Amino acid sequence: MQIIAHGIDLVDFPRIEKMVERHGDHFLKKVFTEKEACYAEKNKNYIEKLAGRFAAKEAVLKLIGTGWRGKIAWTDIEVVNDTLGRPDVVITGEVKKLVEQSGIEQITISITHTANFAICSAVALRNTDE
Repeated sequence: MQIIAHGIDLVDFPRIEKMVERHGDHFLKKVFTEKEACYAEKNKNYIEKLAGRFAAKEAVLKLIGTGWRGKIAWTDIEVVNDTLGRPDVVITGEVKKLVEQSGIEQITISITHTANFAICSAVALRNTDE
């Protein structure tokens, strides 16, 4: 596999907390899938989990080089955890089209948190065996 792009994003918890307080369900439904919202709600660190997923969405948009524009929806990028708890990305909609057009075959992410911040690093890969 060959690394073809990288994206990174840092989100401070107060920013997400303010968005939830100000906009409530409207913000949550616009930005997060039902699975993501349920995952965060089940955790004692609710805002931390939302911030990590928000950072992941931003990092993925940066690696495809588009930013958030056009027909892209926040929910086109979903962060789920595998059986070991590692975060994984599920891409749908307009983002999936852009990823396929760019030759990206796989996206891997890593999310970490501090007391006040979440950061995500996203890497786009392409198979070189062909």
